Amino acid sequence: MRSWLAATLIFMTAGTSVQAQMVAPSTAGAKPKSVAIVPIRPQALQTPADTANAMAQGERLALQSDLAWVGEYNGAITGDVSERMAAAIKEYQKKKGSKQTGVLNPQERAVLAETARRRQENVGWKIVTDAGTGVRLGIPTKLVPQQTSDANGTKWSSPTGTVQVLLTRRKEAGPNTAKLADREKKEPAGRTVDYTVVKPDFFVLSGLQGTKKFYLRGTFKGDEVRIMTILYDQATENTVGPVVIAMSSAFTPFPSGAQAPAPRKTVEYSTGLVVTEDGAILADREATDGCQAISIQGFGRADLIDDDQDRGLALLHIYGAPDLKPLNLAAGAAKTSVDIVGIADPQNQGGAAAVTSVKAQVTRIGTGGDLALSPSPAIGFSGGPALDDSGRFAGVALLKPVVVATAVASGAVPASQAVLVTPNTVRDFLTANDVTANGGSTDAKAAVLRVICVRK
Repeated sequence: MRSWLAATLIFMTAGTSVQAQMVAPSTAGAKPKSVAIVPIRPQALQTPADTANAMAQGERLALQSDLAWVGEYNGAITGDVSERMAAAIKEYQKKKGSKQTGVLNPQERAVLAETARRRQENVGWKIVTDAGTGVRLGIPTKLVPQQTSDANGTKWSSPTGTVQVLLTRRKEAGPNTAKLADREKKEPAGRTVDYTVVKPDFFVLSGLQGTKKFYLRGTFKGDEVRIMTILYDQATENTVGPVVIAMSSAFTPFPSGAQAPAPRKTVEYSTGLVVTEDGAILADREATDGCQAISIQGFGRADLIDDDQDRGLALLHIYGAPDLKPLNLAAGAAKTSVDIVGIADPQNQGGAAAVTSVKAQVTRIGTGGDLALSPSPAIGFSGGPALDDSGRFAGVALLKPVVVATAVASGAVPASQAVLVTPNTVRDFLTANDVTANGGSTDAKAAVLRVICVRK
């Protein structure tokens, strides 16, 4: 009995001891401590938005742009995180047979970037600045290789008109985007709008214009309205659709700083080089851009056959002109210096039209192979032939305005720099226009004529 009681006491004592260890001591009147519980999200549960938010803004912009170029993303390329971007990634992964996570792994991202790059290359994607307005925009140069300009804007077009890009400008009193959008819905007649966005600083319309699809983006600054319109056949939508998104995002109607355009002269004089006996004349593209009328002094009206922004050349033609003496374009070698033959602006020679020549040094610009001429010849010489030491054709001299924002704003005439277009580039341009130079003359002074451009 005594031993059983002792054992029972020992058990109870032990139980009390264990209970004392399990229950934390408390202090009467003390406030219990609260413990914050922080949930830890496993890496596998990170959302596509989490991943996108962790990316740099530039990375998101590039991702949206690449998704647009492969036809999966149709929103504004802003770099903002959105469900639309995640959905585009999943759709891209689905078409590639990958797991639809909404987050690209490094291999998927590299393939996407390369695919987008190839598609840009296939359409000749370039960011250009329109010479007449200073508007900066993206152009698929292989889809719309033909370009014409006038005082109201610029048009890029495919040879058959299947795809067209129209950049227009106009003055309008008291414009606002709502009023502008309403007007564009009605003009031209027959335009059917199925999508509209109107913001305080821009508006977008899209739909059908006749049998073509159209996309339009416009804005204004002061009383100047600038609108980009893209027209394309419905059969080309798979090719043109992604380009439209890229063009919309690249459209900068009023760029600031040094991109401001140089003032255009109402009447501009330059030099033309006769290259065929039947009246084909090589000229400066910028000096003949946006002309209401082009004429050749002594011969009358000239037709603009083609111009090439990349090469800086224009092809003119006059008809029924007798005794033309085209220059022999067999290439010489411009080593360090050339003689430039041209006709200076009439203001620089008392109203006369004398043909003269000036010397210039040839230097290479950077590593791209472009050639600069120093000093620049006088205004009017642009488009004139350059001759090497032996009197052989060494290229065409072009004057390029150096645009400085402060100079333009103050009304000052911008300075110019001169470049030399090589004989190979000249031949390529003529060949692209099915022109065979047939000149046998080595008299450059007899092969140049004054080109007169009249603008509004």
